[in-house]
Parts: sequence; C-alpha cells; structure tokens
Amino acid sequence: MVLTSDKGWPYSWKWKENKSTRDCYVNWEVDRVWQIVKRDLTEWSSPDAGAYFTPKRRLLIGTPGIGKSMGAGSYLLYQLLHYDAEQLPMVAYVIGSQSFLLDKITKTVSVYMDDPRIDDVVNIFFLRGVKGYCIYDATLACRQLLAGLPCRGWGMIVVTPPNESEYERWAKKMDATAIVTNCPEENDVRAMCVWKKRNRPPQEQAEYWKEVRGRMNNVGPILRSIFDKQAYDDRIKACQQAVDGSTASELERNLGIGCCYSSNDSDLSRKLVRVARVRRGNSIESPLTVLISLHLERETLSRLENEMKQSDFIFFVLRFWDYVPPYIIEKCAVSAFLNEDFLRAIRLKIKELRLPGRREPLSCALKVHSGKSFTRKEVLPPPERLSNPVAMDHWVLYEPKVQNFPLVDGFFFVDSNPMTLVGLRMTTAGGHHTRASTVRQFTECLAAYFEGWEESSQECRGRLFMCSTQTARR
Repeated sequence: MVLTSDKGWPYSWKWKENKSTRDCYVNWEVDRVWQIVKRDLTEWSSPDAGAYFTPKRRLLIGTPGIGKSMGAGSYLLYQLLHYDAEQLPMVAYVIGSQSFLLDKITKTVSVYMDDPRIDDVVNIFFLRGVKGYCIYDATLACRQLLAGLPCRGWGMIVVTPPNESEYERWAKKMDATAIVTNCPEENDVRAMCVWKKRNRPPQEQAEYWKEVRGRMNNVGPILRSIFDKQAYDDRIKACQQAVDGSTASELERNLGIGCCYSSNDSDLSRKLVRVARVRRGNSIESPLTVLISLHLERETLSRLENEMKQSDFIFFVLRFWDYVPPYIIEKCAVSAFLNEDFLRAIRLKIKELRLPGRREPLSCALKVHSGKSFTRKEVLPPPERLSNPVAMDHWVLYEPKVQNFPLVDGFFFVDSNPMTLVGLRMTTAGGHHTRASTVRQFTECLAAYFEGWEESSQECRGRLFMCSTQTARR
C-alpha cells in the first residue's frame, strides 16, 4: 500500500523538491509496527485497564536507511491521527529539532522548538487528564532524548537506529519493549519500483527493476541507496573499501555478527551489517546482527575464512548459523559437528524424514547419545591411495576428501548394539532421494577403508543425517 501526501510527510519536509518523499510505502513490516501499537491502545482503552494503567513504551529497532522514519514513523502518525479522537485526543511527533503537538479535538497543530519544551507541554495535558501518544523519531535527532519523555499517562514509541547506546539505556530505564523491524523483502522493493514507474512503458519498468535489484544484491535492501544511482555508487564504493581495508580481526571485532543488539556503532557496522528479527525464550523478539547483502556477505566471509583458523571460523559462523550462506555450510558443516555448541543446537531441531506408510519413528543417534561427543576428525583420502585398510573407531568423525564421494559428506560409528553408522549429508530442500546403486558404491568404499568391514557390516545399521541448505538459510 502507498499513502501519498501532497504536502509530504514531516520526515521529508527538508527535501520538498523531491516528490518521491511524498509517498509512504506500507509493507507487512510497517503495518506490523502499527498493529502492535494498536493493541497497546486497545488495552489502554479497555474498561479493565483501571485508572493507574501505564501505557506500554516501545523502541523501534531496525537497519538504518530502510525507511523506519519515512515508512513506520509516517504510517504511525497517519493511523494515530485517524484513531478514535475520544480515546486518543492528542498526538505528539518529535523529529530532529522540531516537535509537533496535534490536537485532534480542535484540529490544530502546535510547533515547538526549545522553549517551552514539548515534554513540559505534554505533562500539562496529562495533569488535565488528557490522553495522548508520542512518536519520537531519533533518526534526525540533534539532541539527546528528552529526559521528561515519556511523561506519565502517555504512550510512546522511539524510532531509532539499532546501535545507539543512549536509547538502549533509555529503554531499560523506562522498561520499554523493543519492536524489531526487518529489512524490506525483494517483493516489497519490486512493488516500490512498479509504483515509481507506473506511468512508464513495461520495458522501462522491467529495466528499472533489474537495475534496482542488482543494486540491492550488492549493498542490501537499503532504500536510501538503491533507488538513486549516485547514492548507490557512493554506498558500494564505501562498502567495498570497508571490506578491503579491514583485517579479519577488525571485521570480527567491529561488525558484531551474530550478536543481539550490539551497541557497537562502528563505521564498519553501518556499512556491512543489517538487523534481523529473531525470537529468543518466551517468544521475546530480539535484533540479530547479520551481513547486509549477498555480495558483501561473500566478500566478508571469504576474507574471514582465508585469514582465520578453520576452527575459529566455524565457531564464528555458529553464532548466526540460520543466516549462513549455503556454500559456507557445505564447506564447514561436517567440521561443525566437532563443536559442542553446534551439536546442542541441532539436537533440538532434528526432524525425521519418514518413508510413506511407516508409522514407527526411528531413534536418532545424536539424540540418544546426547552425552557423547566426537574424539577427533579423520580425513580419508581416495580409496586407491590407501595402502592398507585402517581400524574402525567409534565416535570419530570421518570426512572423505574425495570428489563425488557417494551418498555422504562425512560419517561416524556409534558403539551401540547393533553398531550404528551415521552418515552426514548436505542437500538442498527436497533433494533427499537415495539410489540403491549409490548405497552400494558407498559400502564398497567402506570395505576399502576399514579392515574387517565385511564382517562388521552384517550387524551394522545405518542412519542418514541430512542438513538442508535452504532450511539453514532461514
């Protein structure tokens, strides 16, 4: 949905010559913010709220440049002004050096700069028993958060970038609850392109979308940078310089990848990372810091992988495993099983792929033997390079370094009765088919690798553990 204001929105008034800022794009993420605030208002207006009910305070967190102010801030202002005037007669809107107090009963707007301060005026209305809601947009703030806000009896939301520590302190002090907004999805950006070129020929629309999509893949869904060529050129140049001019230790230390709500406000983090919404215990949403685009993701992780020890790199990517690109998972998944934190995490997410018609679930070795851990990893060369078969050990992670090795990417043996062989296999979602000929090739390789395999295989049962790259991606 697009809301267009002929006079523009408060956030865009300093760019009056730019007509595009008259449009407020409302996607699912923007509407979600309003729905949360709306529930707060409904709870506040309920007869069960009582005279001493305290409205919830909210903190809107998201990646800088994705349209929190122009989108969520403007849409909240629009919806609050259209909310029942008897239930909510006043709305305060603070942005930059200007503060607006909108009286919905008298249909008037008062503008405040410094004296009297908006928080003093709001407090006077509260003492008169007048309800209201305040939107404090910190994106253009040239001063610290007003100490008097929120006043008693008014609701409030602060729109802020994710790395401003002073607002984090304010949130803790006022017991504010975070609303984490994700970056626009590809379909959101495509819809914006259609709207911007709605009066142009289809060919021109298609070319424009192709150009914007390419920019988005390079610098991320930063609306401030992908629709304007000069803004994009400046952004991609700065981002590339940030990657090329940083060491692995600087990237790891300053980006805060995999951390929740890092207060780090480094120049690197502003260029290379974004905020993603995740849910922790009790369904409380938190902001997770991840890399901002496919291009910069590949560039940054490649730099880290080349300069870090493999064990350190694996430990690093475990912080944000659900967002790691598939090619990294394919390279590191087998070695990741040596990490206890990784094993603890995946044990909770294992799902059995049952054959049609089979009701009885099979036991999972990683769950049944949760107290066990791998003793070491052994790299297996091609069978033809092995002079003699080796002894077979339990809880040793075997990784064949063989091109097109059949069936699995790694495997280990469990000292159960009967003995269990667990195969580890990377696959795409839906790619779970296994042919009998592939299994036969795999057993032939095992016979070449391990002494006594022919006898041991008679009482050995097999389990195949599959890690889907698509599942791991999201």
